Parts: sequence; C-alpha cells; structure tokens
Amino acid sequence: MASQLDQLRAHTTVVADTGDFRQLAQFAPQDATTNPSLILKAVQKPEYAPLLAETVAAHRGVARDEIVDHVLVRFGLEILKVVPGRVSTEVDARLSFDTAATLSRARRIMALYEAAGVPRSRVLVKVAATWEGIQAARVLEAEGIHCNLTLLFAFAQARACADASVQLISPFVGRIYDWHKKAAGAQWDEAARAGVNDPGVQSVARIWQHYKQHGVRTEVMGASFRNVGQILALAGCDLLTISPDLLAQLQASDAPVVPQLLAPAQVSPPQAELSEAEFRYQLNEDAMATEKLAEGIRLFAVDAGKLDALIDAAQAA
Repeated sequence: MASQLDQLRAHTTVVADTGDFRQLAQFAPQDATTNPSLILKAVQKPEYAPLLAETVAAHRGVARDEIVDHVLVRFGLEILKVVPGRVSTEVDARLSFDTAATLSRARRIMALYEAAGVPRSRVLVKVAATWEGIQAARVLEAEGIHCNLTLLFAFAQARACADASVQLISPFVGRIYDWHKKAAGAQWDEAARAGVNDPGVQSVARIWQHYKQHGVRTEVMGASFRNVGQILALAGCDLLTISPDLLAQLQASDAPVVPQLLAPAQVSPPQAELSEAEFRYQLNEDAMATEKLAEGIRLFAVDAGKLDALIDAAQAA
C-alpha cells in the first residue's frame, strides 16, 4: 500500500513548508514555501551558519534590508536545487501596509532570482493579504511577477485576491483552528470539531468551492496545519504546504486517503469586485480574521527583527 503522502499526491500538489532545504529531498515535494520565521529558524542551525556568514560577507557595506533579501534568495536558490517547481519568498511583514514599499521589495527579490538565472515562473513572492498587499500583488501580477498572498484568514481576503488575479493564496488552517479553540474554552469538543468539521478546514473548503464555482484561476494552497487530520480533510485542494514533521507522519502511514474537495458541476458568472470599503468592513466584521491577521504580521515582524540582528552581528564579526 502506498504511503498517505504518495496517495495525497494523487489528489493535491504537495508543498514543503520549511527553510531547511537539507530536509526536502526525502519528501520529494513539488514546491516549497518559506517565511521569515522559517528562515530565522534555519539560519540558527549550525549547518546553515556558513551560508549566512558568506552571504553577509559578500555584501558588506550594503543596506541591511538588501542583505536580508540576499539571504532570503540564497535560501530560495538552494531550495530550487531540490524541488522541481516553485519557491515562495516573503516580503518583509513590516511593509504589510505600504503598497509602494512592498512593490519595491518584491521587484528586488525577483531581480535577485533572475540575476541568478532563475525564471519568474519558478518564484512566488509572498505578500501579506492586507488591502495594501493585495493591491501591490495586482500590480506585480500585471508585470509578470507571480504572488502568494499569505496571512489569509477571511473570505473577504480571498475574494479581493481573486479580484486582483493573484497566482496563489495561502489560507491558514491551523491559526483559524487555534482561535476558535481558544474562544470556545472549556466548551471546545476536539472530536466534534475534527476533520471536515474543523473551522480552519471549513474556511479553506469554502474559499476553494467559491473559486471553482466562479471560475477563479487563483490557486488555493492550504497552510499552517496542526495535525494530519486537517491535511487529509483537504485532500483535493489545489496545493497543501506541509511542515517536515507532518510530511514525515504522512510518509509513515499507509491508511487510505480519500479526496474531500470536489469541484461543482457548473460554473457561475464572476462576482463583482469588492471595493476597498467593502473589504475593510467585511474583514472588520470577522473578529477571528482581524485578530489573526494583526497577530501574524506582528509575529513575522518580530522574527524579521531577529534576522536583522543576526545579520548585524555577522557584519560586526
């Protein structure tokens, strides 16, 4: 019997969610995603310390934010040696409410990849799914720079991303689950809210069904998983980005995997685009999404600051 990981590949594109490129080969993912927290985690490992030191040394005297982008792209280049598909590299979360700055950083990240001989088709620039980030992605997509809109928790975010014709969105399953579990407190019933009844799973399934129903070409990639059950409940989603620990669990099991997401038989006309006011109001009405988006930006910003500090220390050495 094939492993659950191999069975999942028959229904969904498997993506590895890690900056640790030495782990990738054993799971044979199609793509890989990174974020500031994952890169920070990787550069603190002894085996990656030389990579950070070499990159910093090669760009002494350059502004720190540019060195950061060189480090991110260096990891991306190593990842692309292992995966046959795409790598996602994230714009600094501290720019999440600045469209112009997001555009500048995204263009620089892509220019660094192109200078290394990597075609645009193999890179997704990750941008937070704020209104400002989504508008930056609209411009980037028109320029042929494909985007992965991250920190996505609300249906309004997914609709606005579709309006902007972004390549891919990453709705967060685990963080939605975390919020609902915390909000329910002692009333939370883990068994009753597992699998297809998990609130994070339900959010992604709703977005996926809406996209298929209205002929939206944007890819849906479920992200931020807490357990294998959440992954299996989204079998059939366009893509799923999975941590190495959960990939290992899927690889170790041969229990059957059954597709859970099935496309509608008929496609409806596209919906009218959301205005900025509608987007902001609908996001505001979703307490979970509002809180988790703000928290996610803050957490990524903290880790971006820690990466800055490591780079400063390497420059001073």
